[in-house]
Amino acid sequence: MGQVLEHLEQLARLTRGRDRDSMDATLVEVLLPLLDARCVVLWEAVPEDAGERLLTRARLERGMTVPQSSPPWVSLSDLPRVDDDPVRVQAWLARQTRVVADGAMHRVLVPLITESDRRLLIEAVLERAPDVHAVRVVEGVARIFENFINLLESSERDTLTGLLNRKSFDDTFYKITRRTPVLPDADGGQRQGQEAAQHWLGVVDVDHFKSVNDRFGHLIGDEVLLLMARILRSTFRHDDRLYRFGGEEFVVLVRAADSAAAAGVFERLRRNVEQYPFPQVGRITVSVGYTAVREHDTPSDAFERADRAVYLAKAEGRNTVRCYETHVQLGEPTPQRGSDGDIELF
Repeated sequence: MGQVLEHLEQLARLTRGRDRDSMDATLVEVLLPLLDARCVVLWEAVPEDAGERLLTRARLERGMTVPQSSPPWVSLSDLPRVDDDPVRVQAWLARQTRVVADGAMHRVLVPLITESDRRLLIEAVLERAPDVHAVRVVEGVARIFENFINLLESSERDTLTGLLNRKSFDDTFYKITRRTPVLPDADGGQRQGQEAAQHWLGVVDVDHFKSVNDRFGHLIGDEVLLLMARILRSTFRHDDRLYRFGGEEFVVLVRAADSAAAAGVFERLRRNVEQYPFPQVGRITVSVGYTAVREHDTPSDAFERADRAVYLAKAEGRNTVRCYETHVQLGEPTPQRGSDGDIELF
């Protein structure tokens, strides 16, 4: 009875969290003593051009007081490859728990795949073979954790595109902008790994989207939005934050060394959209406005500046990228959204 109550208390701890980071940390804190493990890690497979890499969501070793995780904005090239460990690959492919001897150590691997197809893996390293009961308890904890991740994602995600939704914007804005490291993204509008780098907020608006719905119907319009989400994911890095704010409006939170690097990133998105062959519709373009996230900035203030830059881009004929700070330095008229959605210059 005492063991059952202890398990229930551990589950209560696990389900008490309301954000992803705290839930990840609590998971490894619960499993380490439960298995009497030397180390417990929660991995996530993140895609890259050459395959997949392993991001550490949470890691706790015996003797550590606080779980660790991969640094925010980490370069994928610094992460281990998924294919480097066949045992992890087999666990994911089979979607089954694996218990394997690895020299003097034993490994327990429990794969998790969320409803949004995120691939997670719980890996515990033990000094002796685990008993069957302990493994089953870990599997039960993993299923509960998976269910809560799905619930959390459903509340944070846009139902059509799977991108983050407006409801989650404020929380993630404050959480992400408090983090400082920046890592390289290569050339051509790519981001440099230096401490002076900062965050940039971009608003992306699909040009003439109303005419797409009017001419082709809302089903085709929804397909355009789904393809837009796909282009956003393929253009930006795994640690950039992508949101759909409703309708044809998307928001992107990125980190780059300076305005020129940020401009290159958003220009790459503009080109990728312009060059994409949208079925039935053909050519689609976007207008993009972006702004630097300032110290003590608020989500609403940053969004308002980027939104004004979008309407400057639309006033210039659409299919372009504009920076709010640049237009202020040039003393240009300030664009604002009119009551009917048209552009007004002041």
